[in-house]
Amino acid sequence: MYKYISCLVFICHLFIAQAQGDKINGVSIVSMRNTHESIHFEPIKRINANWVTVMPFAFIRNNAPNVYYNANFQWKGETELAITESIKHAHANHLKVMIKPHVWTHGGWIGDLTFNTEEDWLKFEKSYTSYILSFAKIAAAQNVAIFCVGVEIKKSVVQRPKFWINLIKEVRKVYKGKLTYAANWDNYENVSFWKMLDFIGIDAYFPLTEAKTPSFQNCFIGWEKHYKFIKEISKKVNKPVLFTEFGYRNIDYTGKEPWDEKQNNTFNSLGQENAFLAVFAKFWGESWFAGGFIWKWFPDHAESGGTANNRFTPQNKAVEKIIASFYGKFM
Repeated sequence: MYKYISCLVFICHLFIAQAQGDKINGVSIVSMRNTHESIHFEPIKRINANWVTVMPFAFIRNNAPNVYYNANFQWKGETELAITESIKHAHANHLKVMIKPHVWTHGGWIGDLTFNTEEDWLKFEKSYTSYILSFAKIAAAQNVAIFCVGVEIKKSVVQRPKFWINLIKEVRKVYKGKLTYAANWDNYENVSFWKMLDFIGIDAYFPLTEAKTPSFQNCFIGWEKHYKFIKEISKKVNKPVLFTEFGYRNIDYTGKEPWDEKQNNTFNSLGQENAFLAVFAKFWGESWFAGGFIWKWFPDHAESGGTANNRFTPQNKAVEKIIASFYGKFM
């Protein structure tokens, strides 16, 4: 009986969402050693996506404050020139773009980044500002629709809010499009500057269920407590929510710790499919929810994903058809 009720809820959400207009139905395309070509964006259109995230990367050494970007040691596809070309190819394929600059730390996670001295904080903030403004200028020049000012820089956001407020002001001077910040799922409530942005951005790897093969019901129910708080903060700051990343691996216990990227020898397509169906059903029908970007999509579609791959990409897996069908309802 409960399964029947849940399916009815799912169908109702579909009709509501269709009535509320377009959503951001996006994917996060991975950079390459070389540069993206137009052909790399064509499979994205075949799943009925209408947005793509391009992701320049910067780097920080352990316990060092300097942010390195557009450097000779990087993949060519992460540089300013290549990101510009990627945006042009996306636009030529009628895809809207979000630029989402990431910082990679050697041997750690950017969310844990902190410094013991004011001097180091200021060095980091100066070099990070340079990094962000360089790509904000590209966003302005290429008419990019959304620009993300940071990704999961968890401790800095809490400890140094004035820096982020000033950074947003500086970005606004050079870029007139929409702004967001990509907060980690366990940190979005601690971001103090949402009112200065256009979207509440969340990398939405919320724990949903400890079931080995989660059902649609497991995942749908698992969203309830998170949904409540996400909706409340949207109402509080009067901003729509954007899942700057979301996704599930085709593994056992995929809803337990969805952020987990560790090696895993299990394969479980049904759990992945149910998890995707549940997030679509729970959020895409809400007027305060803008949409989201699936993590992640590789440029060489024919060689990516597949049944022997249990990483995040949905490519060439059963869930890809589910995504294409669902995204197709919101074009």
